Amino acid sequence: MASRANQRVLLGCVLLSAAALPCADSSRLSAAESQPQPAVAAANYPIASAARLAGDGKQTRFILDIDQTVTFRAVTLADPYRVVVDVPQVNFQLPAGTGSGGRGLVKAFRYGLVMPGGSRIVFDLTGPAKIANSYVLEAANGQPARLVLELEEVDRAAFVQSLAPENRPELRPAIADAPPATVPATAAPETAQQKADDRPIVVIDPGHGGIDNGTQSSGESEKNLVLAFGLALRDRLEKAGKYRVVMTRNDDTFIPLNDRVKVARNIKAALFVSIHADALPRTEGDAQGATIYTLSDKASDAEAQRLADAENRADAIAGFNLAEEPTDVADILIDLTQRETRTFSNRFAHLLMSEMKSTVRMHKHPLKSAGFRVLKAPDVPSVLVEIGYVSNKGDLGHLVSEGWRSRAVGSMAQAIDGFLAKRLATAGSSN
Repeated sequence: MASRANQRVLLGCVLLSAAALPCADSSRLSAAESQPQPAVAAANYPIASAARLAGDGKQTRFILDIDQTVTFRAVTLADPYRVVVDVPQVNFQLPAGTGSGGRGLVKAFRYGLVMPGGSRIVFDLTGPAKIANSYVLEAANGQPARLVLELEEVDRAAFVQSLAPENRPELRPAIADAPPATVPATAAPETAQQKADDRPIVVIDPGHGGIDNGTQSSGESEKNLVLAFGLALRDRLEKAGKYRVVMTRNDDTFIPLNDRVKVARNIKAALFVSIHADALPRTEGDAQGATIYTLSDKASDAEAQRLADAENRADAIAGFNLAEEPTDVADILIDLTQRETRTFSNRFAHLLMSEMKSTVRMHKHPLKSAGFRVLKAPDVPSVLVEIGYVSNKGDLGHLVSEGWRSRAVGSMAQAIDGFLAKRLATAGSSN
């Protein structure tokens, strides 16, 4: 039976479709083996040049200046209270810091690419509110075109009634089951070629992306740093020719957490490596060095729990909260397959630490564990690597350095070689 999490992925696609946006399986869009999409010049996309809020805690207006009119779809969501606006892909050229502060009914807002061809703006609300009016104004009298959203304060009961039926908390269990996830269809020649290629598959998962920037410091975004690292690791592994390498994303696209896991499971990956770069709140002091995380039901320490909680919110950051654990995975977690997978994950984590500590600075406690949703594939050994802290000046200097990246990628490739060579040898001897 398909999970409610999968249903909400489909719900997001339905909402984007309503805004005349193409909706496709993110694993198909992001896998490295998919057909390359034709490049479209950024100049062809509508340009957003300014955004502002006006009003108070009773009525608040959002205005986005754009150089051409666009179609859009706006919906409200509960728990937490949010408004999501989906538009065709927009080139956001807004001043730095736009959206980090709020006004009236809006605590803050964020914006960015949520899939190829589609952008999203997500508003975090101070409480329940309804969309009193929403419209696009054409350019006139020297003023640019504008997307306008007007919000009004309401009580909880009125807010829930204003939701679309599929978004109402009390009605969610009644939503019909969605079809199970399947491997995306590909052309027949490619399928035959893949069947003939029996090399182990390594999935590289650069965290965040699109509307979800991850942590940010000194003008650098985690999503860009980890994508650069992931692409460098892909190139290193592909050059060796020992493995098929698949990226969960190879551009600035948002991928829901469950879809990242599906990529690895659907293609029966031999290893899943998720790449991130952490940051500590200023109140928690300073930390530095790389850390390797594996899955566990109980976090190894408070910092691991904090990080897992933060990373597990990625879907809510993008607008739709997919926090419920899929029932099929939840049932499998107690299975022997999951126990064996955790053993392999821990083995790779120790091997990776041994390789990395000779080339890059490691955290004082380099091996940790917590309940990361992205590591919950029951049959794919998985680790999450925090390659450094963007909140630490020394680490940030390393993260933007091609020399450091090359050394770190080299040590990670060595660990992957050692781990998969041993697994293949063990598998071969058992046949």
